Amino acid sequence: MSPSTTRRAAAIIAALILTTAGGCDTDEPGGTPATAPATPPDPTFLLGDAGVHDPTLVKRPNGGYLLAHTGAGLRLRTSTDRNTFTEAGAVFPGGAPWTTAYTKGSADLWAPDLSYRDGRFWLYYSASTFGSNRSAIFLATSPTGMAGSWTDAGKVIESTSKSDFNAIDPNLYVDDAGNWRLTFGSFWTGIKQIELDPTTGLRRGDTMAGVAERSDTAIEAPYLVKHDDYYYLWVSFDACCKGAASTYRTMVGRSISPDGPFADRNGTPMTAGGGTEILAGHGSVHGPGHPAVLADTDGEYLVYHYYADSGSPHLGINPIGYDAAGWPFVH
Repeated sequence: MSPSTTRRAAAIIAALILTTAGGCDTDEPGGTPATAPATPPDPTFLLGDAGVHDPTLVKRPNGGYLLAHTGAGLRLRTSTDRNTFTEAGAVFPGGAPWTTAYTKGSADLWAPDLSYRDGRFWLYYSASTFGSNRSAIFLATSPTGMAGSWTDAGKVIESTSKSDFNAIDPNLYVDDAGNWRLTFGSFWTGIKQIELDPTTGLRRGDTMAGVAERSDTAIEAPYLVKHDDYYYLWVSFDACCKGAASTYRTMVGRSISPDGPFADRNGTPMTAGGGTEILAGHGSVHGPGHPAVLADTDGEYLVYHYYADSGSPHLGINPIGYDAAGWPFVH
């Protein structure tokens, strides 16, 4: 059997395992479980260039998928089927000199947030260094999303060593009324939210609200999404970026408003450390975190990174289900 045939066979087997494993009840249309599986699910088996960190994934208007992730100049991947990913170059192949004051000269840019609206791709991203809140969030736009096609649209917000917040890990949410919000933050005083101008994508006004915080500060990577009547705030708790020793885990809270207040399943406010665990390390899956949610034609998917036993980062994708009380889980 050739290597390519072996990989295809492994993908089919993994898909069958993902469909049948977990011991959960399946009574919703399309085979979606009604309750969380008894054991944590493994990521869907993926092929190609799936070694990514801090992934964000969208559907392209002409078909297929575009993924962006942390790396030199911000890295891109494409996929036709959400299963096999192909390296597609950098957002800024010539570098981004306007960011180097925050990266100490490094070409690495972090934690992009990718969306498509109004006929173009919007990419919010972070410039910083580890352990510092001398950071900034920038915006770039592109008509195609391809490498080298992106135009710098400017700085959205920055933090300094005197700030009580950290301007990284951005996520754009546009509500039903057309209001734009950017949710972001890492450590310090937790997760923040600001208003954006829909015409420019840049900050509007000076208001900044706190929406989630932990006393030990280990919270970051927010992602806000609406499902039915609730707004769900996905975040990461604990330690990222330590390879197989990472303790990152994916948490969620919800609210009836995109501005919060958000609380977990037990009613604990996220501003008081609340969060319901959705996915944590298990077996050879270490530190699953930096969540994003992809709404596709066949359902919602949690997109995240995790570390293998070797310490290398990998793309994780799992279907999302909702239980009778409206709380999400992955399977």
